[in-house]
Amino acid sequence: MNRFPALFVSQSVLTLALALELAPTRGFFAQLDPTLGKPKAIQVMSAHWETDAPATSAAQKPETIHDFHGFPEELYWMRYQASGAPALAREAVSLLNDAGMPAGTAANRGLDHGAWVPLMLMCTESQIPVAQLAVQTRPGPAHHSYFGEALRPLRDQGVLIVGSGRVTHNLSEFGAHRYDSHPPAWVSAFNDWLAAGIESLDTPGLLDYRRRAPHAVRNHPSEEHLLPLYAA
Repeated sequence: MNRFPALFVSQSVLTLALALELAPTRGFFAQLDPTLGKPKAIQVMSAHWETDAPATSAAQKPETIHDFHGFPEELYWMRYQASGAPALAREAVSLLNDAGMPAGTAANRGLDHGAWVPLMLMCTESQIPVAQLAVQTRPGPAHHSYFGEALRPLRDQGVLIVGSGRVTHNLSEFGAHRYDSHPPAWVSAFNDWLAAGIESLDTPGLLDYRRRAPHAVRNHPSEEHLLPLYAA
């Protein structure tokens, strides 16, 4: 079996799930399904589930969590009906424990919008079992990089690992710009720096992004939306 890749996806906006517009992000998600092949399961880390210690969902039938407000009513009707992956959750916990990262399972945790929106666009058939991972904001990037290393063996077992967050997440700034406006310079500079660091495998620089990247704190006043990148 070939090793599945690990992905980081920037969630963009919730209304992408409604197909109200032909945004480039929708096209990107759509081409992933045939490109990647069909994994036996998906382990997705969402920025919208924060815990003090590593945790993964172990629900047999995870509910679709609508953890947002003020959006079109159709979004609240949506359900992503993939089955859970409790065996995968237990395997992930075992790998994390072996790596010295005490972890646990959440028996009834569903899939929040950071998980189900990109998966709905990537895997339209919703037939692939899914388990969700939580982020731990306080320990920062190095913790999540080590987290991802611990879970690497899953990729050799047919598991697709997806980190779901955002390259930029500053809601106080977001409201000052039109939805279709050109990215401001402080966003583009950070995005370009991050892409260059990933392409060159500059792990020390990426882990120290808050000091080294241009406008790092402005792009991420808090870190939870970038941390899934480090796990991936």
